Amino acid sequence: MAKKKARSKKRTSKKRGRKKAGGPGAAPRSGLGRVSTDALARELSRRQQTVRRLERRRDKLAEELEQIERELGELGGLGGVSIGGVRKRPRNDANLADSLVKVLKTKTMTVTEVADAVRQAGYRTSAENFRTIVNQTLIKDKRFKRVSRGRYTAK
Repeated sequence: MAKKKARSKKRTSKKRGRKKAGGPGAAPRSGLGRVSTDALARELSRRQQTVRRLERRRDKLAEELEQIERELGELGGLGGVSIGGVRKRPRNDANLADSLVKVLKTKTMTVTEVADAVRQAGYRTSAENFRTIVNQTLIKDKRFKRVSRGRYTAK
């Protein structure tokens, strides 16, 4: 049998690291590395001024919108819904169930009649499905009694 000679490799201890940035032979900086700190400070200042200007404008427009909504409320317009799709919830003196009790005290009515009567009595809502909300309240509240299909009265 032939013996194989083991070859020994001589290892060298070379440090392979990156050269420090900014030194001779360093790669050119890219992105924000090229921008001076003074230029960054100026840009931040400019953006902060823009933010302050926009906040003042927003506050002014919000005040104007509140005034318009007050005027609309005095005239009875929009039923609590403001322009632009943002809903403002109307305030009532009593909750819906209490208002329904007042309307149905001595009467028997259908759900649609009750919903109309409550609105005429001064209950304000911006709900598109108010009749459904009234129906759910009549079903779940123990103060109401179902007389026949779709007809309710207060106990």
